[in-house]
Amino acid sequence: MTAKRLIPLILSHLMVGIIGFAIGIYTLPILTAPEAPSSKLVEQLSQQSVYRAAFTKSLKDSDFLHWGEGTVTIGTSHITLQGELSPGPDFKLYLSPTFVETEADFNKLKSSMRVIGDVNTFSNFAVSVPKGVDVHQFNTVIVWCESFGEFITAAKYQ
Repeated sequence: MTAKRLIPLILSHLMVGIIGFAIGIYTLPILTAPEAPSSKLVEQLSQQSVYRAAFTKSLKDSDFLHWGEGTVTIGTSHITLQGELSPGPDFKLYLSPTFVETEADFNKLKSSMRVIGDVNTFSNFAVSVPKGVDVHQFNTVIVWCESFGEFITAAKYQ
């Protein structure tokens, strides 16, 4: 095999490998996600909420791969979402004292935020608020992709 034929063959296989890897990163969280909480359970937990806000797709750093949409409720024991998130790995739920909608602002203010827990489902979620966290001391709930440092969505609730 000549170099003239070998180089395009290597490049085409490399390109297919890169595309396959990217598709795998995107779809693996979908395939391994646990079953989302039912709408009924989310509704029951949201009745105990103190605040209500909305995730929207129109935030500065949200895009077609990183977004959230739906009603988020914040209570002293649970934070819930009745809606959807874009799929992705290693999503974390944060509370922030300042509204942010960009990765740069998130990284700048991360030390003032509190991690609430993991978000493992992409249609509805219910995350327990850890003991000792006062949701009244914050005003924004944020979903962040820890692995890739990607802003997903945020909602100001007070």
